[in-house]
Amino acid sequence: MSNKEIQEFNEKLRRGLELAEKRMLQEKALRNQDVVVCGADQVIRRIPAKQVIADNPIFQD
Repeated sequence: MSNKEIQEFNEKLRRGLELAEKRMLQEKALRNQDVVVCGADQVIRRIPAKQVIADNPIFQD
């Protein structure tokens, strides 16, 4: 694979993962469920999916 092909593959993979995460958060938000996240301080927390969507513009429509 050339560098260009690798970069295109990586971009497709990134977009696919972002879309999958967005769909998962939307499903959890519909059910009023939490998601488990690990912050920069290495502490594991449960946060409502609605809050994660509200706090991150990439997950908003």
